[in-house]
Amino acid sequence: MGVSKTEIFTAQQNTIALFAKVIGHPARVAILQQLFKLNSCVCGDLVLEIGLAQPTISQHLKELKNLGLIKGNVEGTSVCYCIDQENWSKMKELMSEFLNQDIQSNGSCC
Repeated sequence: MGVSKTEIFTAQQNTIALFAKVIGHPARVAILQQLFKLNSCVCGDLVLEIGLAQPTISQHLKELKNLGLIKGNVEGTSVCYCIDQENWSKMKELMSEFLNQDIQSNGSCC
């Protein structure tokens, strides 16, 4: 497998790619939707709601947490996850700017 040359891209380009990658899996989209719906959630509830195995849910939660889209607090033997509103807002702003590039365009090349 080839080596990714992320250093040749801007920080903004790398960040957009990371956000796109982390929300590019339907299980992560389902997890985020469930967290928004409940406003907080214990991991076991996600297993019941989404229907994937506990280790699979945990791996997806880890990816979302590593990027900062969710945060978790230990409550007894469980971890309660919720959306990190500050980082979610940053992602929305960055992705909106990227996705709205066509609005600023002067026309079509074709």
